[in-house]
This record gives sequence, structure tokens and C-alpha cells, in this order.
Amino acid sequence: MLTIYNTLTRKKEIFKPLHPGIVNMYVCGPTVYNYIHIGNARSAIAFDTVRRYLEFKGYQVNYVSNFTDVDDKMIKAAHEQGITVPQLADKYIKAFMEDTTAINIEPATSHPRATEHIPEIINFVQRLIDKGYAYAKDGDVYYRARKFAHYGELSGQSIDDLEVGASEHVSADEVNKKEDPMDFALWKAAKPGEISWDSPWGKGRPGWHIECSVMSTKYLGDTLDIHAGGQDLEFPHHENEIAQSESATGHKFVRYWMHNGFVTIGNDNEKMSKSLHNFITVHDIIKTVDPQVLRFFMATTQYRRPIQYSEANLTDAKNNLEHIQTAFDNLKYREKDARDGDDADVQKQVTEYTNRFIEAMDDDINVQNGIAVVYELVKAANTYAQAATVYRGGLKEFETAMVKLISIFGIKLVATDNEIDDEKIKAMIEERNQARKNKDFARSDQIRDDLKKQGIILEDTPQGTRYKKE
Repeated sequence: MLTIYNTLTRKKEIFKPLHPGIVNMYVCGPTVYNYIHIGNARSAIAFDTVRRYLEFKGYQVNYVSNFTDVDDKMIKAAHEQGITVPQLADKYIKAFMEDTTAINIEPATSHPRATEHIPEIINFVQRLIDKGYAYAKDGDVYYRARKFAHYGELSGQSIDDLEVGASEHVSADEVNKKEDPMDFALWKAAKPGEISWDSPWGKGRPGWHIECSVMSTKYLGDTLDIHAGGQDLEFPHHENEIAQSESATGHKFVRYWMHNGFVTIGNDNEKMSKSLHNFITVHDIIKTVDPQVLRFFMATTQYRRPIQYSEANLTDAKNNLEHIQTAFDNLKYREKDARDGDDADVQKQVTEYTNRFIEAMDDDINVQNGIAVVYELVKAANTYAQAATVYRGGLKEFETAMVKLISIFGIKLVATDNEIDDEKIKAMIEERNQARKNKDFARSDQIRDDLKKQGIILEDTPQGTRYKKE
């Protein structure tokens, strides 16, 4: 039975969606003023993996992830680049889709943009004003945080403690406008030259928090099954979403809150972020690192744990992924001399490994224990592929299980194309085979070394010599 750690209650809970067989899931997307760094990608990968497992379990997942396409950072970046905010958004949304496609993120059911929902945002804000939860002042609209009885529960802080921190970050202008330092903006009055929309309170634009409440409830209903994002969003973003959403709708906003750990970098395990200028973009890293390796590296750490980004850890991921791929190729290679029929013993093994995998993943999506079971499956597959006699059905059982389980981590497992068109290379392999038969091992080793220099790796098996491209 699947359990999920709920940030709100700080404990694992049995997962029961509001509607049987259907999961309505919202994941906070990026503010599109730059390429995504791998800290942003961690959230996208973690919750894409959660989604894939839910689909593996048989759920229909309605997966919504937004684009914040207007805010202070975007206005500043657009000005610096000499383009409009919509042009900036289009540029980096296109880049986001390219980068996430490269690391095999499934497209969201919907990717709403804040600027496409201005009328809905204005109506939502007006509802809060009408209910007494919000007030307008000089073109801005603020939410009364103290009016919401449960404010601070998600982040586990009292509103008085939160006020101390908030007071240090409130400008003199805001002090004069706000009734309380804890109040937060739902609508911001436009400054001269800024992108803006007409509203009952004057020209302006949405605050950051309100857009997610509006878009999530529009596409998924007043109560979501899962709302997910990075740990840094717990406060104030998700705290504010709860307050404004439940105040407006009168319903529980989210059943299960999920938050992923940070990506750290360097000897001090410093959090990776744009504000600290220590980030590495996915756009850049996949120029030199296989996107599947990056995906595997990040998908095989349990979502709540931090990930330390390093070349050594990427290399480990590359080696582990190659080990899985080689095992799959070994199975495919044996198909040429396999006997017809099934193998009951293999069927039993695969069923046992699959059940153990499900047991591991049902414990709060514990991918680390899950991938450990996959490694055991791979070891068993290798042993079977080396047997004197194998059955086509047995090979297919292992192949199907490996493809199915590894796909949950976002890895596409397909047979390696080792076809070699160069007749000279094929002739060298034949010559080496003959040299080995003649016990001319010096010549055999020389040919192996010559082929290796050309990127051709040989592997001697009981069924003959195999080769692959390096």
C-alpha cells in the first residue's frame, strides 16, 4: 500500500486520492527568465518519477505544472535584454521544453501560464476582498495573513515568529501600505513602463502566490490530491497558497504536500541557486553529459533527500546505467540461439523482483531501495544470459521487466545498435577468432588492441565473440 510523507502533517500517510483511480497533481514550475539549472531540474525529475510510479500503479494522473511568466525578475531580465516580457517568456519556455524533453520529462497534462489567466486571477482576488480576507491600498491588494487561523502550519512556525522575519524584509513603502508586516501581495500596482493589465484597483499585475492558487484550482478542482515543489517553496509560497485558496473556496486545498530536497554543490554542500551564482544549467550540462545519465543520477535519489552534484557521482551513475544497458544487450544477444518456449523459473524470479520493487517504492517513493532491486534483477538476468540453454520466453520476461521498471526512473532502455558496416573491421574480428583457434594469442591481443583504438570493444562469450561501439 502506497504511503507518502505529507509535509503538512510531518508523517507518512496512506495515499488515498479524492476520486478513486484518479490523481490530481500540481507541481510548481519555473519562473522563465533564464535556463533551468539542475536544482530546478531536480524538482521536475523527482515528481515526474512520482507521476510515472503512480501511472505504473494504474492511476490516471492529471499533472499540471505552471510557468510564472511575469514577475520582478522577468521585468528586469527583459529590460536588460532589450525585449518584452512575453518575448523573454517565450524564449525560455521553449528552452525549458527542449531541456526537459532531453532528460525525458513527460509533458504535463497542462502547462498554464500566469499571463493567460489574468481575468481568473482578478476574480479570485475580488472574492478574497469580498470575504474580508484581502484589502486594496494605492493600487496594491494584500491578503490578511492573521485572518487565516492555520497560517504557518505547513512550515511549522507560529505567525508571531514569522512576523519577526517578515519585518526585516518589508520596505518603508510597504509598511505604509500594509496593515500587518505578515500580509502579502495578491496584486501589484504597475510602475511606469512595466507590463500591466487593467483591474478594479488600477493597472497592475498578479502577485507570485496567487497565480498557483488560481491555475491549480481551475484545472484540478478546489481540492488537489498532491501539490509538490522544492523545499524552498514551503514558506512563503505554499503557505500563502493554502491561506488564499482555502479562504476563497472554503475547501481543504491539498491532501498531500510533497517537497523535494535541494541539489548541493562543492565541498561545503552549498545549495545550488541562481541567487548564489553557483548554478549549472541543464542547457549547458547536456552538451557534455548524456541526458540519460543526468536523469538517472537525479532520479535514483529519494525525492526528500539532498543530492550532491559532483563529477564523481555523475560517473557512478554513468557506470551503473551502462551495467543495466549491458545486461539488456546480453539478453538480446542470446535471442539468436534461444530455444522456443517459456521458462517457469524465470517467471517466478521476475514476479518476486517486481513485488519487491513495488514494496520499496510504496514506502514514500523510495527510489534508492527500488533501484537496488533493479540491480538484483539485472544480476539475475546476466546469470541467465550466460546459461548454456536459454528460452526465448525467459529472455523476454527479463527484458520486459527491465524495460518496465527502469522506465519509472525515466530511462529508455533499447537494444544497443552494434551493427558495423565496415567490412575491414568485420574481417579483423574474423581474423582474431581464427588466431584464437590457432592459439596465436599475441596476434589475437594485437587485433583486440587495434580495434579498441577504433572504438570497438570485444567481448568473448560462450556463444561467440560480441562487439560493441565504445
